[in-house]
Amino acid sequence: MKRSIIKKIFTSLSLWLVIIFISKLSAQPNEPVNKNDIPHLEKQGTTMQMIVNGKPYLMLAGETGNSSASDLSYMKTIWSKIVAEHLNTLVVPVYWELIEPEENEFNFTLVDSIIIAARQNNIKLVFLWFGTWKNSMSCYVPLWIKTNEERFPRARMKNGRAEEILTAFNKSNRDADAFAFSHLMKHIRQFDEKKQTVILIQVENEIGMIPTARDYCKEADKAFNSAVPEEFINYLKGNKNKLNPYLYDLWQKNGFKTNGNWEEIFGKSIATDEVFMAWNYAKYTNYVAEAGKKEYPLPMYVNAALIRPGYKPGQYPSGGPLPHLMDIWKAAAPAIDFLAPDVYFQTFAEWVSKYDIPIGEPGQIYNQFFIPEVGNNQSLVNAYYAIAEHNIMGYSPFSIESLKDPTNNQVSKGYKVLGELSPLILANQGRGTMAGVILDSASQVEKIKLGDYIFVCHHEYSWPFAPKTEGANPRYGGMIIMISPNEYYIAGRGLVVTFESASDDGSIAGIGSLDEGKFVNDKWIPGLRMNGDQSHQGRHMDLPGNTYSIQKVILYKYK
Repeated sequence: MKRSIIKKIFTSLSLWLVIIFISKLSAQPNEPVNKNDIPHLEKQGTTMQMIVNGKPYLMLAGETGNSSASDLSYMKTIWSKIVAEHLNTLVVPVYWELIEPEENEFNFTLVDSIIIAARQNNIKLVFLWFGTWKNSMSCYVPLWIKTNEERFPRARMKNGRAEEILTAFNKSNRDADAFAFSHLMKHIRQFDEKKQTVILIQVENEIGMIPTARDYCKEADKAFNSAVPEEFINYLKGNKNKLNPYLYDLWQKNGFKTNGNWEEIFGKSIATDEVFMAWNYAKYTNYVAEAGKKEYPLPMYVNAALIRPGYKPGQYPSGGPLPHLMDIWKAAAPAIDFLAPDVYFQTFAEWVSKYDIPIGEPGQIYNQFFIPEVGNNQSLVNAYYAIAEHNIMGYSPFSIESLKDPTNNQVSKGYKVLGELSPLILANQGRGTMAGVILDSASQVEKIKLGDYIFVCHHEYSWPFAPKTEGANPRYGGMIIMISPNEYYIAGRGLVVTFESASDDGSIAGIGSLDEGKFVNDKWIPGLRMNGDQSHQGRHMDLPGNTYSIQKVILYKYK
């Protein structure tokens, strides 16, 4: 009898404890979040850094395939590969249709399981919100939305045909997305705020209108023929002398008008259609991001599908966060912390430079960004270049789990060295003490001035005695980090470097010492001293093309 009473008391007490715990969790979003206590962005020099657990963090990342994170059994097979490839961050989709399969009924089992597995493998997470749009299309919205077109209308072609795209001009679409996203962010806070496993959020995916430059649904037509919002006009007027040349020229051609509809302000053209879409996509996305940040203000970004040569708006996702539309996204979406390019083209350096632009007063701060997607067949020297030359927060090959030989592929080799260098890189970001180089068939030699020296970087294949282990002119390159006026670390692959004095006093640069080596627990451990045959008796430095490595060079001058 006594045991029965004790059991009932224990059961009741347990139930009350669960209720109290749930009540505390439910109340949590009403409590203010100190942004400095969670992952956030922080200024260093001319750039911004990701701060995680109170320290600067460089994302050596990879993105899963689009469908990979929808199945826990499949996800279990990839963690060992990710660890073997020396990743510290995994970029993973979260699917609207799977977390809210029925309206107002949320299921975060999949999300929680991925977070737990990431913790077990010492991996941080970037979540991609596959909400209203994924690669322009609305393929991941729940079925209860897809099948209720009257309540959740679609974008339309000029002939009235509906597309598999929810329109950005409808409040029901926007509010439903924001509601789901806010619940996701609330849950992440409850589940992960203390651990800081989830560090960054992508809002939507490769936004833009296709296959036409703009949406022609009734609500879109009404907006297009209405006055350009005063908010946008005020931005144009207030930033007239700092606008992107593309937007400035478009506005100038029509006389810098400040009153009228979109065609009256910008003229009748496909460019105007795209500007119109960019403003409305950005406002929609900002609304969703703001709703999420109210629950848990992690840093948030949007990614861009870039433009193939010769393509026009609508052939590529029109209105997305592209370089020529950055002003519009900046004006309409202040809740978005940065814009990021998905780079699948060989013109990698060109595209990255277009995103490395001033976002504050000149010389003050630049658009610090992350490269969330690159082809996993691209040379990882791209990462070395972009990290050193453009201070990117991280780099992420796509479909990372599909790479073969995870213990010995180019990502594994390249990230191992970058992992060793990360503390040094983070200490130098935004300081003007790093430089990156990319060499291939288009560029065999590049001169880089850093400190008191000029580094003449040669593609290894242009050197007479270099072993040629790959096809014609593979992409080689790396980074140079200055740690004192005469001391430098050079890392990467396939580089032969000679040195010149940057002074005009007739001095000659000489190699004082050249050591190969590695960092262990943030300490430089030198290996071979390379002052003999390996440096051609002090004439050059050679980073072999068959692997990624680091060498430390001490330079001096003589006459």
